[in-house]
Amino acid sequence: MKHGNGLPDWIRKSSSAVLLLLAGTIYAQSEDASPPAESQSAAMAATVHQLQEQVRELRAAVAEVRSEAAQYRAETGELRRELQATRNQLQSTVASAQPGSTPVATKESETDSAKQAESLTQRVSSLEESSQLLSGKVDDQYQTKVESASKYRVRLSGIVLLNLFSNHGTTDNFDFPNYVPEPTPFNSRGATGASLRQSQLGLEVFGPRLMGAKTTGTVQFDLSGGFPNTLNGSSFGLFRLRIANLRMDWDHTSIVAGQDNAFFSPLSPTSFASLAVPTFGYAGNLWGWIPQVRIEHRFDLSNGQNILLQGGILNNVTGDPPISSFDRVPQAGERSSQPAYAFRVAWSRNIFGQPLRFGTGAYYSRQEWWLNRHVDGWAGMADWEIPLARRVSLAGEFYRGVAVGGLGGGRRCTRLLCESKLSRSYASAEPQFAGEFHLSTAFESTFLQRIPPPSYI
Repeated sequence: MKHGNGLPDWIRKSSSAVLLLLAGTIYAQSEDASPPAESQSAAMAATVHQLQEQVRELRAAVAEVRSEAAQYRAETGELRRELQATRNQLQSTVASAQPGSTPVATKESETDSAKQAESLTQRVSSLEESSQLLSGKVDDQYQTKVESASKYRVRLSGIVLLNLFSNHGTTDNFDFPNYVPEPTPFNSRGATGASLRQSQLGLEVFGPRLMGAKTTGTVQFDLSGGFPNTLNGSSFGLFRLRIANLRMDWDHTSIVAGQDNAFFSPLSPTSFASLAVPTFGYAGNLWGWIPQVRIEHRFDLSNGQNILLQGGILNNVTGDPPISSFDRVPQAGERSSQPAYAFRVAWSRNIFGQPLRFGTGAYYSRQEWWLNRHVDGWAGMADWEIPLARRVSLAGEFYRGVAVGGLGGGRRCTRLLCESKLSRSYASAEPQFAGEFHLSTAFESTFLQRIPPPSYI
């Protein structure tokens, strides 16, 4: 029998058995739960690593801005001390001068001291402005921004536009008229109303570099997509897709894919009265937001001149409204089984800080109407932008074409063979204190010829 402070043998043996049993149980459980725990820990580690990288980048940016701000503050303090010393020296010089006598040396020293003080004052003011700007940037780091699910930057834009209007006579559309149809006994002679349907919302995404190209994506909506079938539904506009495209920009070449403006007719007058449809739509201004793929290439010439070549294929639209609200039925251009084709070339250079530009383009659309009627739609157009002064320019377009109702030519005449000769020009004055002012005029001459009836054998 042993004496001392140790535990009895039976207690030590029992404790060893219990510890062995617990160790076996914990080991078995850890083996069963290890695969999901390892996968979860790996995902958690990746997420934490990304967050740490973002926080590290943000901290580095804030530290850099703060360092620059501190440097500017130190320089500002030093310049203030120099300015104060110069002022003290100037005051002592003036006080030591004899009354009634003004030596030439004293006048020269006073002049030099005054110039030095003025220069220091300007430098101090400039540094104070830079310090305020940097402080504002530091504060911006802590503000809530539009955040994307990825690390790429997103820019939000939009406009909330309230239109108050009063129309006299008959128009095709009440809140943003396009043309004046022939009056009927059932039309009203005038109306007054208000609308928010021309409000817009847009997003621009700045993506990564792919194959050496800078990538950007743009999407834009408005509320002019129709009306819901409910009480006062004319005040509740439906969402409509205007633009949704992806751009890849190299130094001199660009590729654009998606729904975009009609690049072969790039100019349109701007007016808050008509954002849902460009001004002069169906009155001499070809336009459209059309699915397309195009390639652009720029040639840089001497003296700041350049030439732009654009070419692409577009969805072959003819302007027909959809037959069904759910099932898509092909239009006459789509039934031809080929896209529309367009090309444009433009020359430009800068004058008065604005582009002087002349361009010309062409468009072709093969259309297959019902009862075996085929139409070759085409248009040739020219556009120009001429600066008249630093804030005044004259811009316009001219086109001649056949069966281009899907682009706003000939007042939507798609089932007629329309041969149209139309021109549009407008001038814009842009005073610095008032933004922009546009004065627009249009001239139109239209000749219509019906499609001949089908012949049967």
